[in-house]
Amino acid sequence: MTKTIISCAITGSVHTPTMSPYLPCTPEEIAAQSIAAAQAGAAIIHLHARNPADGSPSPSADVYMQFLPRIAEQTDAVLNITTGGSVTMTLEQRLAGALRASSEMASLNMGSINFAMFRMAEKPRQWKHDWEVPYLQATEDGIFRNTFRDIRYILETLGKTHGTRFEFECYDIGHLYNLAYFVEQGLVKPPFLIQSVFGVMGGIGADPENVLLMKQTADRLFGKDYVWSLFAAGRQQMPFVTMGAVMGANVRVGLEDNLFLGRGQLAASNAEQVAKIRRILTELGMEIATPDEARQILQLKGRDNVAF
Repeated sequence: MTKTIISCAITGSVHTPTMSPYLPCTPEEIAAQSIAAAQAGAAIIHLHARNPADGSPSPSADVYMQFLPRIAEQTDAVLNITTGGSVTMTLEQRLAGALRASSEMASLNMGSINFAMFRMAEKPRQWKHDWEVPYLQATEDGIFRNTFRDIRYILETLGKTHGTRFEFECYDIGHLYNLAYFVEQGLVKPPFLIQSVFGVMGGIGADPENVLLMKQTADRLFGKDYVWSLFAAGRQQMPFVTMGAVMGANVRVGLEDNLFLGRGQLAASNAEQVAKIRRILTELGMEIATPDEARQILQLKGRDNVAF
């Protein structure tokens, strides 16, 4: 078994500022938490941008460029830029940051889903910003669009033109078959990283049996051509990534996926989650991959070939 790659998703576009005072929203906070997560053992840092004024998801490439160079100056981590953005963004907006950065890696969602966050608005809270509740509630009647044409456009525009490789986010079994189509078309070359996602409302559930189903399906479709990683949203985060690691998966943690460190205990930083999973994996006898080892495993173009 190769060394285990730890990815950390720093802020995302799901959680809102009211849900945790530790959720990084400004460029300074995103940079600081990314640097600390890398120092704690994350080889890959997965990044979204937020509006510094109110913490809402932002597509602005200018905002990305306020924190990407800072992280690159102080870490050698692989910086993985979202092309998912948020459910409210157009495809062009979602690509803006990754195109400006010409990043080594980018996320790529492998199918349209009912990415539902509306239940998060049901809990009584003292909301900090007017945008938060409508943003969450709108997902009861929204579709997170990722059509075959959209996926092809991202693969050709960012992948072919910039040499960016992808974290293929698969929220359901059908997304693996979508990926298989693009492999067949020659638009995806091995080794490619499959990120199995569990527990998002609208996608495959966070049931242990589903981990084996995802793995068996990927093995059948791709053989040894892929690198496997997984994460679970919410409270199943640590149990799922631990289970996956025992089965040979790489792992992802971070405040994008889960705001807590343990039952009833908010994580004070992304680094706390990275340190926790690193400690668990080390106790299980696993070796943790460095950023350069992750680059070698995934055959990335290298830090010298990015635009920040």
